[in-house]
Amino acid sequence: MIGVLQNTLAPTDVIVCAAGSLPGDLHKLWRARDPKGYHMEYGYSCMGYEIAGGLGVKMAAPDREVYVLVGDGSYLMMAQEIVTAVQEGIKITIVLLDNQGFASIGGLSEAVGSGGFGTRYRYRNAATGELDGDVLPVDLAANAASLGARAIRADTLAAFRDALATTAKDTRTSVIVVPVDREARVGGYDSWWDVPVAEVSTTRAVQAARAAWEDAQQKERDFL
Repeated sequence: MIGVLQNTLAPTDVIVCAAGSLPGDLHKLWRARDPKGYHMEYGYSCMGYEIAGGLGVKMAAPDREVYVLVGDGSYLMMAQEIVTAVQEGIKITIVLLDNQGFASIGGLSEAVGSGGFGTRYRYRNAATGELDGDVLPVDLAANAASLGARAIRADTLAAFRDALATTAKDTRTSVIVVPVDREARVGGYDSWWDVPVAEVSTTRAVQAARAAWEDAQQKERDFL
């Protein structure tokens, strides 16, 4: 996905992103070719910032094409700013990556022994009492269309390239919905993220994660 965008976009086009694992992936892989072509809100990882932020970028630089990259979880936080873009006749292109839930925080939840609880779009199972029922029928393309955007589903890289070509010629806000593999991720930094784990728990996975965290803390060093 990132490679297709890198090869397709002009140097003066602006990439906007904020929350989840995607900003970190862009940090590793994206090669900015213009001082104003890369706009990230990553200090606080504000979910929902992306579309509103992209709207602001386009208002500040109307001569540039603006591409908002957003995951499905963050999209659902503040998708309604699409209405503002349509209302004001401001064009942005939203690339919406659909991995059926909150994959980034789900991975972190698994890392601290909590099993990714509540981070997939699934019904609560009456038999188990857990959120492991059938997949929720979340139709992101239909949602985007209902807000007034041109909605395009792109199930392959070829379809994604075609969608980018189509939206480049358009004058209105578009949303390209791309399903992605939840488990296919860009490699990490080979460093340790100090995320505290519950000290008291009856869950063995959490207990093991706590023990690993305490061990890692002993090896922690300041580099300032």
